[in-house]
Amino acid sequence: MTDFRIAAAQYPIELLPTYGAWEIKISRWVWEAAEQGAQLLLFPEYAAMELAGGDPDAAADLQAWLHHVMAVGERIDELHRHFAIHYEVTILGGSRPCRDNRGLIVNRARLFCPDGSSGHQDKIVMTRFERETWGIGGGEAIHVIDTPVGRVGITICYDAEFPLIARAQAEAGAQIILVPSATDSMQGFWRVRIGAQARALENQCYVVQAPTVGEAPWLPSLDENHGSAGIYGPPDGITPDNGVFAFGDLNRPQWLIADVRLDQVELWRRDGTVLPFRHWPEQQVPLLIADRTAEWAMAMSAVRQQCADSSYPEPIFDGIFE
Repeated sequence: MTDFRIAAAQYPIELLPTYGAWEIKISRWVWEAAEQGAQLLLFPEYAAMELAGGDPDAAADLQAWLHHVMAVGERIDELHRHFAIHYEVTILGGSRPCRDNRGLIVNRARLFCPDGSSGHQDKIVMTRFERETWGIGGGEAIHVIDTPVGRVGITICYDAEFPLIARAQAEAGAQIILVPSATDSMQGFWRVRIGAQARALENQCYVVQAPTVGEAPWLPSLDENHGSAGIYGPPDGITPDNGVFAFGDLNRPQWLIADVRLDQVELWRRDGTVLPFRHWPEQQVPLLIADRTAEWAMAMSAVRQQCADSSYPEPIFDGIFE
């Protein structure tokens, strides 16, 4: 597929009394995007967490909240799989807590394709709240996923602020990077948005962000949600001068929809005005030649050691479908 339509949700966190009410809400959102011709649908980080709103005890307790949503994880997945098949679309469901093969609770986003197959990406780098308060662990692998609309990478919220994660996906062939996000302040939103646009520039590909929006005082950590969806590319060729193909209305529930050309990624990377994707390795070659004090040398040695100790998982690509 060369030309296709992307829909990124500015998804409101709402108080839903039952699981059935949540199913109705998701079905309405998917139907609206499919009716507008979208072929790739993106829901935000932690969008599934509003399911705990129907249980006041779970909503008030962070750990109970996690386990409440984990208990209906298979039903959540099957609902999204059903809609992907029924509407013949590719859907990134809202991320949710899930226990991985190490027994750790991780933040997982799952992608569903029209043929019923699926792939997933766990968030790699946890925010302070996730690691210090919630006890959520980081993922152990970086994936790319083949879909009818192209090869896709997923960097969940904070992960978009770390260049090497998206870089690993791009080197494994990702043409589109999806950034589901949940930020409780405008500063948080702008950190992720700036990261998303930087990843589009570096990797010469499309990057799509979808945020949660609205106030939900009954849910800890999702009580405030700020942001706008965005569809970005490198400012080159057919791209607008600011690199923004589309941008939603701040904090308003809506689908942001735009048409993109997948073959443009190859053109950017092969014959762009600049070639950052190809030239990426060159930044690692030059060594600073300067007078170096002993203190400076010791500081640089410490930085190099820290970098060596902070390796990212190797990207995985072997079909990825489960």
